[in-house]
Amino acid sequence: MGVGAPHAGGRPYYPRMFGDAIDTLSSLLVRGGWVMWPLLLLSVLSVTLSLERAWFWLRLHNPSRRRRLNLLSAALRTGEQPEARRLLGGAPESVYSLLATRLLEERASDVVAVECVEELRPVVERFMPTLSTIITAAPLLGILGTVTGLISSFELLGASRLITDPREISGGIAEALITTATGLIIALLTLFPYMIYKGQVERAYRRMESIIAAAQHGFEERPKAT
Repeated sequence: MGVGAPHAGGRPYYPRMFGDAIDTLSSLLVRGGWVMWPLLLLSVLSVTLSLERAWFWLRLHNPSRRRRLNLLSAALRTGEQPEARRLLGGAPESVYSLLATRLLEERASDVVAVECVEELRPVVERFMPTLSTIITAAPLLGILGTVTGLISSFELLGASRLITDPREISGGIAEALITTATGLIIALLTLFPYMIYKGQVERAYRRMESIIAAAQHGFEERPKAT
């Protein structure tokens, strides 16, 4: 079936499916109460930051850059500074190239290495605290929606008037369940990419340590060679 092909009822299938999804989302937002709006904001923020981090790590750790990084580490380890500078000159800017350039310019002392890694830490760990906050805050907002939904249901039960329509009570119960489920879903969908990016952060720090060790070894070997 092609894009926009008619369904059995004569209406285009994909626009109809898109419209149904919008209607379902709107219904959930209304039935879930005001807590659904901050949850919607957290979901949009989570998707945006996760995509940004995915693009960052895919560019930083792609195979071509990994091969160039191995060549750079080998040049630094053997003290071949001209070769290391040539590799850095033809490489796109990254946390690894910035670190190696700084080590070559100011010699690979422990002080310079620690200072440079600390300067690059905000780049490597960018948005990680925000994603961690979303993982914690989304279920708490869901629980808040549960509490407010139950409160509204109990207020109806405790009212003096007679309740003849059960849907009046079910609205508060639906709010309680919808917000809890939404908060858990957002937390889970954020948790998995967060753990992947956390592994990439640790991997980046190990590679930085490798570059620092290679540069320090190269500077130690140069006087012996001369």
